[in-house]
Amino acid sequence: MTTETTPFNPVDYLESEEEIAQYLNEAYQEDDPRLFMIALGHVAKAKGVTQIAKKTGLNRESLYKVFSGQTSPHWSTVQKLMKALGCRLAITH
Repeated sequence: MTTETTPFNPVDYLESEEEIAQYLNEAYQEDDPRLFMIALGHVAKAKGVTQIAKKTGLNRESLYKVFSGQTSPHWSTVQKLMKALGCRLAITH
């Protein structure tokens, strides 16, 4: 008897706003900033990339490039994405 596995897809587990916030916070805490952009991409996919594209005014192709972690987006792009996703960054001490 063999065991079949499927790739882990975090989009399948981002169901509540609390889960999304925790996921983004954990990605933001990592040393590699690309992980945060990839996590934003997972959240955008969970909420619908087409909807996020409309809210941000960015085309889907540009969004997928940003979400790949292979590009360094402008801060204004990150702000647009966060706003469209209903998220905000907070500084705590």
